[in-house]
Amino acid sequence: MSENISDLIELLRKMEAVNADIQGSAIVSVQGLPICSVLARDVNDGIVSAMSAAILSVSERAVEELARGNLKRILIEGVDGIIILSKAGNNAILATLTKADASLGMVFLNIQSVSQKIADLLD
Repeated sequence: MSENISDLIELLRKMEAVNADIQGSAIVSVQGLPICSVLARDVNDGIVSAMSAAILSVSERAVEELARGNLKRILIEGVDGIIILSKAGNNAILATLTKADASLGMVFLNIQSVSQKIADLLD
C-alpha cells in the first residue's frame, strides 16, 4: 500500500497542475479514514475524511430511495468554492476542491479520469 501512496499523491498533484480551477484534493476510504491528500496545511485530513464518507453514504441512500440510479458525484457549492465528492472504485472517495467560478465540465473530466486511476491502484 505504501508504494501506492506516492503514486496516488502524484495523481492528485498532476490533476491540480493540469487544471488551474482545482485547488486541492484528497483520497479517503469509504470508512472515513484519510489515505492521502494535497490540501492546505491548515486542513484537518481526519475531519475531511469522516465528513466525506458520511456525505457519500447519505447521498447514496438518497439516490437509491428516490430512484435516481447510481450515484455519480456530489457537488457542494459554497460562496468561496466548490467541493466535489466522487467514488474512486469500491474502496475510496476522491474529494476535490475548486474555485467558485470553476469550469465544471473540465473539472468533471479530470475527476473521472483520476478516479479510475485511483480505483485501479486501490481495488
